[in-house]
Amino acid sequence: MAFPERFSNLPDYAFPRLRKLLDAHAPGGETISMTIGEPRHPMPDFVAPILAANIDGFAVYPANDGTPELLDAIAGWIKRRFGAELGSDQLMVLNGTREGLYNACIALSPESKNGKKPVVLMPNPFYQVYAVAALTVGAEPCYVPATAATGFLPDYAALPADVLDRVTVAYICSPANPQGAVASRAYWTQLLALAEKHDFVIFADECYSEIWRSAPPVGVLDVAQAVGANPERVFSFHSLSKRSNLPGLRSGFVAGGRKGIAEMRKLRSFAGAPLPLPVQKVSEACWRDDAHVAASLALYQEKFAAADAIFSGLQGFECPEGGFFLWLPVTDGEEAALKLWRETGVRVLPGAYLSRDANGENPGKAYLRVALVAPKEEMQRGLIQLRDCLYG
Repeated sequence: MAFPERFSNLPDYAFPRLRKLLDAHAPGGETISMTIGEPRHPMPDFVAPILAANIDGFAVYPANDGTPELLDAIAGWIKRRFGAELGSDQLMVLNGTREGLYNACIALSPESKNGKKPVVLMPNPFYQVYAVAALTVGAEPCYVPATAATGFLPDYAALPADVLDRVTVAYICSPANPQGAVASRAYWTQLLALAEKHDFVIFADECYSEIWRSAPPVGVLDVAQAVGANPERVFSFHSLSKRSNLPGLRSGFVAGGRKGIAEMRKLRSFAGAPLPLPVQKVSEACWRDDAHVAASLALYQEKFAAADAIFSGLQGFECPEGGFFLWLPVTDGEEAALKLWRETGVRVLPGAYLSRDANGENPGKAYLRVALVAPKEEMQRGLIQLRDCLYG
């Protein structure tokens, strides 16, 4: 039996690769996992009662695009958080952002552009669904370095004009996974102008927007409305996984231009999986409540301060402006992760597993990604052991 070749060059996903690297070796101490970005702060206390009160909703087919109440709650949060005004026809609920980031490319990236094979831009390193989406639609993935030299955000404007003229979609993550860099108002403004000039759409992955160090990140929807950008140029993706510590709820949304959202809704009506009604009821309550978000943010900010103290003086260390990962410089990420595991039992992710080789280089090879999701005391123990093992 023949299988399609479009995914034949995909590497193993990051976590199976990590298991191959580490699991043949005994840990050097009590295991502390700092690999996956799975929030471990308390989820909101209203989740269980709302779920129980709406349990009968599992007996009916749910609203495909989101209930009116949920869409209203999302629009209200966008207005409170970013100051942007959106109608319900500019929104669609998602089973988490990964589903949306994938299906949006299928819905909105044309089969060709200017008679040529389309290009989909993405930062390097990046959230791996971006590349799979590009390959699914027959586009050429273009991995653009997001390194210290570019402020850990991709410099799409530096690409040749003939490449930019083939671009249909540009993915961007802010705060960035894994580096924690935050796109400024000027960055968003320039990217919107570039999209208008070269006729492509921006998929802004902003699922870490509510985890920040000193100031809440600027949102692309706010900037787009402020500069009068074509609303069809940008689509923003958000999730309750990070914001509300509910990664298992699988609930998020996409917001953007009416025409683009209509195309996504059409695709979803044929091939999507709507959120069960009890999940939509919980999601509605989450988007209406900001207190639990502030409480979780306070815990993350304590962790940022702890990481600053532990790595004070370490050359190349930069605590993130947003998100909950450290992007730590090492000589070789795989070698460092294996050494750390064998000597301490601390488990982290080599940066190369989140990157691709491009132009003979892998921008994640000399880094480790470390998730700050464990309780503070456990996280501190893990970071101290990491520091003493790799930098002592």
